Amino acid sequence: MRTISILIFSLIFSNLFAQEIPEQKVQTEVKEAIVFLDGAQVLRKKNVQLTRGKSLIKFVNLSPFIDAKSIQLKAKGELTVLSVNHQLNHLSKSEKSKELQSLQDKLDALRTTIEVEKAHLSVLKEELDFLKDNRDIGGKNEQLSLSNLQQTADYYSKKLTSLKLKQIERKNTLRDLHQEQIDLEKQVRNVSNEKEYPTGEILVKVDAKASKAFPMELSYLVNNAGWFPSYDIRSSNVNEPIELIYKANVSQNTQVDWKNVKLTFSSADPNTSGVAPQLITYYLDYYSKPPVYQMQSNSIIGTVISDEDGLGIPGVNVIVKGTSIGTVTDIDGNYSITIPNNASELVYSFVGMNTQTLPISGSRMNVNLETASLGLDEVIVTGYSSSDKDMFDEEYAPIFDELQGKVAGVSVQKAPKVKKYEMKSIPIAVNQVESKTSVSFEIQRPYSIKSGNSNFAINMSEYEIPAMYEYYCIPKIDKNAFLLANITNWEQYNLLDGEANVFFEDTYIGKSLLDLRQAGDTLQVSLGIDKNISVNREKVKDFSASKMLAKKKEETIAWKTTIKNNKSQKVKLILLDQVPVSSRSEIEINILHLSQAKHDGDSGEIKWEFELKPGDKKETELRYSVKYPKYRDLVIE
Repeated sequence: MRTISILIFSLIFSNLFAQEIPEQKVQTEVKEAIVFLDGAQVLRKKNVQLTRGKSLIKFVNLSPFIDAKSIQLKAKGELTVLSVNHQLNHLSKSEKSKELQSLQDKLDALRTTIEVEKAHLSVLKEELDFLKDNRDIGGKNEQLSLSNLQQTADYYSKKLTSLKLKQIERKNTLRDLHQEQIDLEKQVRNVSNEKEYPTGEILVKVDAKASKAFPMELSYLVNNAGWFPSYDIRSSNVNEPIELIYKANVSQNTQVDWKNVKLTFSSADPNTSGVAPQLITYYLDYYSKPPVYQMQSNSIIGTVISDEDGLGIPGVNVIVKGTSIGTVTDIDGNYSITIPNNASELVYSFVGMNTQTLPISGSRMNVNLETASLGLDEVIVTGYSSSDKDMFDEEYAPIFDELQGKVAGVSVQKAPKVKKYEMKSIPIAVNQVESKTSVSFEIQRPYSIKSGNSNFAINMSEYEIPAMYEYYCIPKIDKNAFLLANITNWEQYNLLDGEANVFFEDTYIGKSLLDLRQAGDTLQVSLGIDKNISVNREKVKDFSASKMLAKKKEETIAWKTTIKNNKSQKVKLILLDQVPVSSRSEIEINILHLSQAKHDGDSGEIKWEFELKPGDKKETELRYSVKYPKYRDLVIE
């Protein structure tokens, strides 16, 4: 009986051992990266040597921020992919760069030195306390000679002075060490987030029909990477085309360095407009007030800090929600971003922190980011076979039935037949990144981008674009004249929303916006304010008056605007003003004088268009009257 038991046990053990699948760890490098405005799809390639039969391939040292539902695997040859799974290896931490390791070593040594200095200070304090506690010499009934008293006083003075000077020296040293510690900590935060992350791993179970090397391509979406466009716009004068430099600002903190990677920048949702102010329709009614124009710089500044230590966070992405307009915080966590007129929210994101979407509440927005916990999503994978017969339906049907619903986090689906040796991608199962505009920019040369908080600007294209220039001014809101460049056929340049650094007549003017969401056939690019066009709007008292009629009041309003061209070139200018729009039949609005302007009756907009030669001056006058019942009150201007 004992012999039979041993035999049965041996058979079970040998059967279990025979069922073990050999595991192979595979190291890969990122070869290509398609970088989206938020996230990136990376591609890794490797020829993997396999033996005939089933094997488990483990792709190791990957980013911990992989979107597990997006994993794709392409395998070429007589090979069947049985399952794909994703996991985090908490025993293997992301490899730190040499620069980061060196900084942290210095920081650890500095902290030890600070503790030693604190210990010296503590000893000095003890000595000072001991000296003070033993100032009394001799007994109560003993008398001291003058010489003994003098010697004691000299000793006490010298010793106290020595200890105090040492204490001051130690405190100064400690202060310098603390400042050095702050500087090192800032530099560490600038290089990379101090938090240690596990490494990502992708496990692929395959069945090879032959022992040989199989070409494999692994791709997936990864978070904590992205790009946003920005521009340099240069114009020599209003008679020359504009020069536009199209730049991609890319950053990645995936905890994996990209070395000599082929980069493609892909985006969606290109939109348009300009930064110049806009009139609000002025509806006149009882108890109503004229529209209020709050002068804003179309710019927001602020600081992003960590909720843990209160220090500024470098490298935080700040994006205008719904656009590609963005920026990143500097080494101290400060940022500045130009926003379109109708922007409502800003999105703040950073590796290891919870993303925040906040309403725009003013010209300064300071933000606290909270530390995020790292989670793991369920994996849904489609396996593809490249054999010459339908093994899914016959030989491997039991395997799929066994895996389906029994392996944690894995759902295996049957795939359609594919031709022998044909390479087909496993489609992204969930949360695909879809491009609404199909705009992509493939960089011809490879780039190396280290994982960290740094932002890299890459020049993608340079254009010399014909433009028609005109000045635009609404002196009721802002007496400055904005220079606009009108560009036709702008769609051919594949422009996206973004900030622009404007240079006019070899001088840096400031920041503007390319906001493409409302552009028509002509794109207007605001090139900033030109101080050589002077505009002044003032009320004409001689024509502005109020008088009582039989049953009504009548108020007359008159404005004179003076424009002068102080430039050496002829300029074209659009000047806007407005009159109120009546919302009641009993309120009568009559336009008395327009100086040949165009009047839009629906919105109340008054528009002048004219040209000014160098040194020329032009005056426009707007005069209108309002009649309304005398027992009513109206606030007109």
